Amino acid sequence: MRELRYNPLTGQWIMVSSIRKERRWRPQNFCPFCPGSEETGFGWDTLVLPNKYAVLSFDSENVKSEGFYRKARSLGECGVIIETPIHDVKDLDKLPLEQLVKVIKQWVNVTDKCINDKRIVYLMIFRNKGEEIGVSLTHPHGQYYAMPFIPLKIRNMIHNARNYFIRYNECIFCRIIKEEIKSKERVIYENQNFIVFLPYYSNWPFELHIYPKAHLQYITQFNEDQILDFADALKLSLNSLNNLFDREMPYSFALIQAPLKGKFSNIFHIHLEIYPILRDKDKIKYAAGIEMSTWDFTYDGIPEENAKKLKDICKGINNTYRGKCIE
Repeated sequence: MRELRYNPLTGQWIMVSSIRKERRWRPQNFCPFCPGSEETGFGWDTLVLPNKYAVLSFDSENVKSEGFYRKARSLGECGVIIETPIHDVKDLDKLPLEQLVKVIKQWVNVTDKCINDKRIVYLMIFRNKGEEIGVSLTHPHGQYYAMPFIPLKIRNMIHNARNYFIRYNECIFCRIIKEEIKSKERVIYENQNFIVFLPYYSNWPFELHIYPKAHLQYITQFNEDQILDFADALKLSLNSLNNLFDREMPYSFALIQAPLKGKFSNIFHIHLEIYPILRDKDKIKYAAGIEMSTWDFTYDGIPEENAKKLKDICKGINNTYRGKCIE
C-alpha cells in the first residue's frame, strides 16, 4: 500500500508505504550495490537504479479521499545513485575529483529527466552517511525522490524569497552570499564558482552550505567548469568535516533546487545543504523535544566559533584543491 496523506494543520504531505518495512538492513555477506550483483551487473563507474522499496511509484494505485482527511496517489519515483564500484570507500571526499564529477553528472541526468516529466513537481537529491543517521546499506550511494508536490520546507523558502524580492528587487540567496563574503567570519572555502560557509542561522553545530556564485535554479544549468568547482567544493567540505574530530562524520545532505514546475528564475538559487550530526567527537546533536515539537532548533555553542574550527581544518588540507580557505 502506498499513498500520500495530508496534514491539514501544517500543510505537509506524509508519504505512507507498507513496502518500506521490507528494506534490506545492513546485510553482512552480500551487497546488492557491488558490481556483479543481480541489480548492478558489470562495466560501470556510476549507476542509477530504481529503489526496490520505493515510497513513490508511477505504478501506485489511484486513491480517493473520503470524509474529512485528504489523501492522494503516491505518484513519483525513488532512485538510488551508486557513486563508485568500490564498496569500502568511506565517503565522497575519498573519491578522485574526476569520479565525483561523474556522480554530479548523474545528478544532472536525473534532474534533466525529471524536469521533462509533467507528473513530477519537485526533485530532491540527497545522501545519508553513517550508522547514526540510519544508513541501511554502506556501499557509497545517494538517493533521489521525484515527488508530485513541493515539500513544506521548500514552500517556506519560496514564500520568504518571493516576499524579499517583492520588497527589495533582489534574490535573498544572492544577498546571503554577499553578506557572508563581506564578513568572511563564517566562510570556510571559496573557489572561482562556489562558496562554502557555515550559515549565520545554522541548525546543526557544523552545518555547511555550498552556494554557486552565479544565480541559477537547477544543476542542469551548470557548465563544465561549474560542475568541476562544485565537485571541488563538496569534496573539500566533506574532507573538513571528516577531519574535524579525527573520525568519519555522520551526516545527511540535500541538493536544494527550484521546483520543476512554475517560474522561479528571479527568486530561487540552487544550493547544497550538509547536516552533520556530531557536536563533539562522541556527542550527537539530537533533534529532541524543542526541535521536534516546534521545528525550531537550539544551537549548542556559537556558529562563528565552530566556523573557526572548520577554517583551521581547511587550512591543513587545502593544498590539493582548486580554491582557497578563508582566514
